[in-house]
Amino acid sequence: MTELYPHSVIKKIIADHPIVIFGKGNQGQPMCGFTAKVQAVFEELGLDYEMVNILTDQNLREEMKTFSDWPTFPQVYLNGEFLGGCDIILEMHENGQFVVE
Repeated sequence: MTELYPHSVIKKIIADHPIVIFGKGNQGQPMCGFTAKVQAVFEELGLDYEMVNILTDQNLREEMKTFSDWPTFPQVYLNGEFLGGCDIILEMHENGQFVVE
């Protein structure tokens, strides 16, 4: 079975950036409300993050669901670890648990 989008490419994106959002739209120009909420949290905290627009590549969009075992977007990675989506990020932020070292 051929991978739709090489996991090595996804792993490199995650490894190259402390915070990565795989979401709908671009940094500063989200294309869905959930992605916008996650970006707003990171902007409020003054965090640098990489935004990967899954709408520009259908193969990437489908492969990310398998890679993370998470069916929805955005998908957030922190220091190489998958955190989850919008609800998890918002809950962590509200509880003061979102800490970047």
